[in-house]
Amino acid sequence: MNEKVLETLEYGKIKQQLSAFLTTDRGREIVKQLQPSADPVVVKRRLAATADGADIVRLKGEIPIPKLTEISPYMKRLKIQAASLSGTELAHITKLLRAVQVVVNFFADLKEDIELRTVAVIVDQLTLMPEVTKRMVASVDDDGRILDSASSQLRAIRRAISNTQTDIRTKMGKFIKGSDAKYLSEPIITVRDDRFVLPIRADYKQHFGGIVHDQSASGQTLYVEPSNVVEMNNQLRRDQLAEREEVRRILAELSDLLRPYRNDLTHNMDLIGQLDFINAKAKYAHQTGSVLPLISDDHVINLRKARHPLIARDRVVANDIEIGDNYRTIIVTGPNTGGKTITIKTVGLLQLMGQSGLFITANEDSQIGVFDEVFADIGDDQSIEANLSTFSSHMDNIVSILNQLSENSLVLLDELGAGTDPKEGAALAMAIIDAIHARGCELIATTHYPELKAFAYNRPGIINASMEFDVDTLQPTYRLLMGVPGQSNALNIASKLGLSSQIIDKARSFTDSQNQDINHMIEELTEQTKRAHDEAEQLRGQLEQAETLHSQLTEQFNKYQAQKDRLAEHAKQQANEVVEQAKQKADQIIADLHQKQAQVGKVAVKENELIDAKGALNRLETAPSLKRNKVLTKEKAKHDFHPGDDVLVKSYGQQGSLIRKDKNGTWEVQLGILKMKIAEADLEKVAADKKATGRVQTRVSRTRSSGISPTLDLRGHRYEEAMYELDRYIDSALLAGYPSVTIIHGKGTGALRKGVTDYLKRNKRVKSFGYSAPNAGGDGSTVVKF
Repeated sequence: MNEKVLETLEYGKIKQQLSAFLTTDRGREIVKQLQPSADPVVVKRRLAATADGADIVRLKGEIPIPKLTEISPYMKRLKIQAASLSGTELAHITKLLRAVQVVVNFFADLKEDIELRTVAVIVDQLTLMPEVTKRMVASVDDDGRILDSASSQLRAIRRAISNTQTDIRTKMGKFIKGSDAKYLSEPIITVRDDRFVLPIRADYKQHFGGIVHDQSASGQTLYVEPSNVVEMNNQLRRDQLAEREEVRRILAELSDLLRPYRNDLTHNMDLIGQLDFINAKAKYAHQTGSVLPLISDDHVINLRKARHPLIARDRVVANDIEIGDNYRTIIVTGPNTGGKTITIKTVGLLQLMGQSGLFITANEDSQIGVFDEVFADIGDDQSIEANLSTFSSHMDNIVSILNQLSENSLVLLDELGAGTDPKEGAALAMAIIDAIHARGCELIATTHYPELKAFAYNRPGIINASMEFDVDTLQPTYRLLMGVPGQSNALNIASKLGLSSQIIDKARSFTDSQNQDINHMIEELTEQTKRAHDEAEQLRGQLEQAETLHSQLTEQFNKYQAQKDRLAEHAKQQANEVVEQAKQKADQIIADLHQKQAQVGKVAVKENELIDAKGALNRLETAPSLKRNKVLTKEKAKHDFHPGDDVLVKSYGQQGSLIRKDKNGTWEVQLGILKMKIAEADLEKVAADKKATGRVQTRVSRTRSSGISPTLDLRGHRYEEAMYELDRYIDSALLAGYPSVTIIHGKGTGALRKGVTDYLKRNKRVKSFGYSAPNAGGDGSTVVKF
């Protein structure tokens, strides 16, 4: 991609914003070298990596990559056999080793939650060095200090140093607290030339004794080492030298340990940098509200609600922009300051971002092409005082573009033909547009020449466009109107600003009638387009409300169905409990009667009287409180049989007609041409509206379960577990008699969604299925109809 377009469209500012999300030096180097690619395969791979990062950011926040310093210079030093790295350099390598271990563990856990497209390939290339990592972590801290655990010898030396320092401080502490304290300038112990000393007043030098190591700038204080700690200080010095030598040996040992892994460490650094870059792209997309663009193999651009990424989201105006399908050239006409330049910069910059593997600031399902080059001639100087040098500069750029472009290029020209005589400028602009259009590439050009309005109208594959302007407020709305040429508003604006109507009328008389007719036509077109746009927005809002209402009603209906079944079952249970209690009471009364008979010894109570008493108590089932029970009434009606009634023989699943009831309680039933004796418990009365009409009917009777929800949530389940739960749930839902259920599988990697789809396709009991409405979960859940 040519450097000029990257500078013109401020591509570098996008890279600066992206760099703020990086944590590694290698990631910053990758962004520094980042360029848009003209290879569709590379572009798709880059975008797939960014999509992986976006999924990770959505689920886990980000990939855990710490701040890492570039280690390439250290690896070059390790090529020299005698070279040893410093503690700081080893600390940087240790951070990389730890980061590799953390990243590998992170993605091992993540595999269960998401299916990655390309990032997994990068992670699989990371080289784990557990033994080396363990040794380095135990030897060097984050600041580059060699730890005591680096060697037993170093631990022993440092313990001796600590003990000697303690002994010295103890002895010298006696000078601070004892009678010799009067000789001190300050009651402190300090260090000079790596030896512990005391600050002694110069006039008491003879009384104190010891070795003088330094004096203050004024000469009033001498730093003296007492004679009774000289040998202890000597020992401390020997131990410190031994420590230094042991540290030097450990640094050499660790450098030798890392030397065979130079290539692996360098490769790991590069891979972690790539993951850092993907992480940054995903977080940048999340912050800017960017989306994954579709890639067109035919260089079609279709941006939905596209906005300039360098303008704040609360200030920028989003526009729909399409080119490359029905037309390959757009001529945006109209006055300056209306947003024409920002519009074409938005198209160009989003195209560069997409070809760099970045998400674009537009709505879902936006589409970009993959161009071999993007050319732009966009001048910052749009003053009416533009002189010949500005015109010459523009022409020089356009000549260069014409010499380089191909049919796979995108060309952006701002204020084409400006800076010279209007007639010649307009003619030159039309000729240039014709030449570029003939090449078959895509062109968006802005101009304020009115002649180009008719030019675009008469050319196939070329369309007019303009930026909307509110004459009432005298302010541009920055909305792009496709198919409508720009309208001249000079006279209207002058009138709004208070210019005399006589002057306005005089000016109108100077303009020819053809121009006035064109302006009138444009005004009507603008009003119609604006009205259509506003109506479309209103309809879109109404559609969203309707979809939301539909989703809510569906949810409430499912809740109602489940609640209705629960209430019916509960009512039946309560009724049965009341009946059972009444029967128990009857049995108790009979038992009491028998007991009284035995005790009193009078006239015996007849058995038929006992039976009558029990029957009377059994009639408690028809007590007023139970007569109103709909469940009992419905069940009683089903078993109130009479000759001639249509019934369902439950064991056969067939309907028949009752003939007569036998003495043993069975019924003779006519089943087609057959007559059979059926137990009354195996019969169920058929409602009048469900009677068979001339042929034997079969049906399956289902009872809804109060324990089955109309929604199954599979999110967070492993794949095999989810498929098992789905199979069980579908069986239960069928037995419960639900007409439809909802399966929530989430979006994620699509693995669960695909598994659910495959299962439903195989299940013959499923009538149809499809994704939920966009505002009810979209492709994150599936509605199943049985």
